[in-house]
Amino acid sequence: MKVILKERVKSLGNIGEIVNVSAGHARNFLIPSGFAVLADESNTAQVEHYTKMLAKKVAEQKGEAEATAKGLNGLSMELIKRVGGNGKLFGSVTTQELSEELAKLGHDVERRHLSVEKPIREIGTFDVKVKVFSGVEASFQVTIAMDPAQIEENKKRSEEIAEAKKVKAELDALNAENAGEENAELSEEEKLKQEANRILRS
Repeated sequence: MKVILKERVKSLGNIGEIVNVSAGHARNFLIPSGFAVLADESNTAQVEHYTKMLAKKVAEQKGEAEATAKGLNGLSMELIKRVGGNGKLFGSVTTQELSEELAKLGHDVERRHLSVEKPIREIGTFDVKVKVFSGVEASFQVTIAMDPAQIEENKKRSEEIAEAKKVKAELDALNAENAGEENAELSEEEKLKQEANRILRS
C-alpha cells in the first residue's frame, strides 16, 4: 500500500515521500497517528493537495538536511578494532555501527541512509556515502585502525619469539661444541690405544 508521509518516520522515509508499506501498518499506525495519508490512484487529488500543503515543511526539512550534509562532507572518523593475523577484522563494520558512531559526534543519520562500496572487513580507510534527504547527499571517510593494546601484545609476542629463537640457537651451538669435544676426546683415546698396541707388538 502506498502512503504519503506527513512527517519524517524513522526507518521509513522523510516528509513528503511516497512509500510502500503493509496495509496493516498503514491502517493501524501511520494513518491513525497522523504520520501519513493514503496515496493510491483513487485519491490523486488528495495526494496533490497534501503534496502542496507539505511543500513548506519539506523545504524546511530539506534545509536541515543540507546543513547535516555540510557537517558530514569531509568528516573523518576513526574506529579502533582487534584484527586477526591475516589483517582482517573479526566480523565487519556495519552501517548500524557507523550510524551509532555518527550519533556520538552529534549527527543523526539512520543506517538505511548509509552505504559503502564494499563491506568493511579490514584495516584501512573507506568512503561512506550518505543520502540525507531526497536530492541531498554527502560523503565522509572512516579509518579502521588496530587496537593499540593488540599492537603492544603483538610486539611483546614477537620479542618473546625472538628471544626463544636466540636461546635455541645458543643451545644448538653449545651442543655442537660439546659433541666436537667428545669426538676429540675419543680420538685421543684411540691414539693411545694404537700406541699401546704398537708397543706390545714390538
